[in-house]
Amino acid sequence: MTGGVSSPVRAFRAVGGEPPVVAYGRGAQVFDVDGNAYIDYVTAYGPLILGHAHPKVSGVIAAAADRGTAYGATTELEIELAELITSALPSIELVRFVNSGTEATMSALRLARAATGRDKVLKFEGGYHGHADGLLVQAGSGQATLSLPDSPGVPASWAADTLLAPYNDLEAVRRTFEKHGSEVAAVIVEPVAGNMGVVPPAQGFLAGLRSVTQKHGGLLIFDEVITGFRLCYGGAQRLFGVEPDLTCLGKIIGGGLPVGAYGGRRELMEMVAPIGPVYQAGTLAGNPLAMAAGIVSLSELQDPTAYQRLEVSAIYLEDGLRRSAQQAEVPVQINRVGSMLTLFFADSPVVDYACAKRSDTKRYAKFFHAMLERGVFLPPSQFEALFVSLAHTDPDIAVTVDAAAEALASLRNSTSTEN
Repeated sequence: MTGGVSSPVRAFRAVGGEPPVVAYGRGAQVFDVDGNAYIDYVTAYGPLILGHAHPKVSGVIAAAADRGTAYGATTELEIELAELITSALPSIELVRFVNSGTEATMSALRLARAATGRDKVLKFEGGYHGHADGLLVQAGSGQATLSLPDSPGVPASWAADTLLAPYNDLEAVRRTFEKHGSEVAAVIVEPVAGNMGVVPPAQGFLAGLRSVTQKHGGLLIFDEVITGFRLCYGGAQRLFGVEPDLTCLGKIIGGGLPVGAYGGRRELMEMVAPIGPVYQAGTLAGNPLAMAAGIVSLSELQDPTAYQRLEVSAIYLEDGLRRSAQQAEVPVQINRVGSMLTLFFADSPVVDYACAKRSDTKRYAKFFHAMLERGVFLPPSQFEALFVSLAHTDPDIAVTVDAAAEALASLRNSTSTEN
């Protein structure tokens, strides 16, 4: 396999060393082929909010597979999951299932361009919306990890139609619209940035984007591939009270299987084939195994205590990490929204991509390996989020905090020795 991996961030290029080869996962842990166990905060980068191999999810996947893995025809499972999604997100009146978050954002942008008759798209520095051409301009996630500002192979004409603004800088957005407003089809944004590390939206930022796009006739697209059903039942748009025109979903809605979706107002979504002229299709879209896993996952999250438990666990982890850093006298910034958080090795608050890029990535690499040696698996990049799942117990968090205290102390001691 190219680089030994199927996705770049798994290669440990940002932190060095050899990545473990995972054999299986159970609950809050993953186990590698050498028999090592790790408390897992990667959780497949967010989908496994119930934990690894949740018995209800595994059971329904097995039952669905026994009936067949794909049909090339509509199933009741698609209809049921669509009903769950549209009832949870009032901004989505119609939804279309696809196979990945990349497909969702790519399709939503094609629809936005068709609906507005415009070509340009505004995205934010460090925002990662999949690897479609035109969205790999100043992207986060794997591109930030590998220090690739853009990707070869993306036509210059595509890049020219992608406008950039710093995340959380509403004035920059307004200036861009003053200059290009009649050309901008859509603003696409992670309502809570998760691919430059976790960066919450500033007060009024999302509402400001809603106002600016409405004023200039552009669409607002929320990329909730990470945040959808992660922060609350209904996603960031419900949490912050801002409704976009189109929403992209993935990860949790497939329960750990490959999935994506995009949806929005009826008049927009009825432009998509077979009703309208905007073509988009997928052989395995609405795959019955993914639909079954998604239904179970969302059903479990309807438990009114689920998000309360996630919040308590995440607060416990955040507080423990903060105290450990203070005791070790290692400067860190911890950004948390709900059950996703990032510990930045930085001296000042991280509010956008420029701030995130000033973090000490070498120190993060040392911290990552110190934690891995102590049985805690963190994202192998400073620019990714840690995810807390419902499978993480109080003892898991306590072990993690103790490991962090030792790891951070070792950073201080190694720095003192080096100096």
